[in-house]
Amino acid sequence: MLNSSLQGKTIAVLMGGPGSEREISLVSARSVSKALRDLNEVNVVDVDVTGPDFELPDGTDLAYNVIHGTFGEDGQVQEILEARGIPYTGAGSASSKLAFDKVLTKDRLVAAQVPTPACEYWRLGDSEAPAMPLPYVVKPPREGSSVGVHIVQEPSQLEAARQDVARYTEVALVETYVKGKELTVGILGEQAFPIVHIAPRSGFYDMKNKYPWLNDEGGTDYICPADLSPTVTQAVQQAALDTHRHLGIEVYSRVDVLLDENEQPWVLELNTIPGMTESSLLPKGALAAGIDFTELCLRIAEMSLQISRPS
Repeated sequence: MLNSSLQGKTIAVLMGGPGSEREISLVSARSVSKALRDLNEVNVVDVDVTGPDFELPDGTDLAYNVIHGTFGEDGQVQEILEARGIPYTGAGSASSKLAFDKVLTKDRLVAAQVPTPACEYWRLGDSEAPAMPLPYVVKPPREGSSVGVHIVQEPSQLEAARQDVARYTEVALVETYVKGKELTVGILGEQAFPIVHIAPRSGFYDMKNKYPWLNDEGGTDYICPADLSPTVTQAVQQAALDTHRHLGIEVYSRVDVLLDENEQPWVLELNTIPGMTESSLLPKGALAAGIDFTELCLRIAEMSLQISRPS
């Protein structure tokens, strides 16, 4: 028998969404749905969301949001659920809006003195190039999964980056390029999980290397716990926790960090709905902390039900 506050509850697993990460969301959500069903004595209903008029089953006790990117992580679905009076998992509408916007996140981190790469905001219609010296990273401020991210090493690469990023935004975020290890830290409540070292087999951690099953190319190796000294491990985890707290994130998140050649951590961004397959990065960190995938899904649901939401 399930000994949990979820016993007898109806949980609607929200999946898909109308954004560019729809296919990835469907894979994550099916994994979550299976894990919740494995708990038994929980009524799990899959809800494929294509827009704001999605329908939930009667008597829904909790909406388990697994919609990555636009609509799912930017506060839109959260506001809809709040208006309907439906409890939901993860970050609230206000913290979702803040964390999804890389410009707002950057401003908050700078104000809180959390280490993050220097940046400027580049209006893509301007004829001038960014003022900061090369190399730098150009990215749209409101996309996830490395969509539209370009590392510009030389002037000849800038125009292609401009044209691609302009598909998503009028103002790009330009950050100093930090060469080093790509790391990520899962957060659950006040607990920072063991660090995952992300080692792309070529290039950087872009869509091709994150999801090789989407395009039959690329690939990445993952080391968890990352091979770092105790001092560096603590510094990276503290930077991730500080980011989670200063952005006001409820329940859980995953924070992406670069570790430079001097072993200084630099926070890039926070993901409020990170990948949720058993092989995804948040579950990798959780497993290294002794929390298997089903238990992770359970804890996220239980903790979310304890959150007081706006109405």
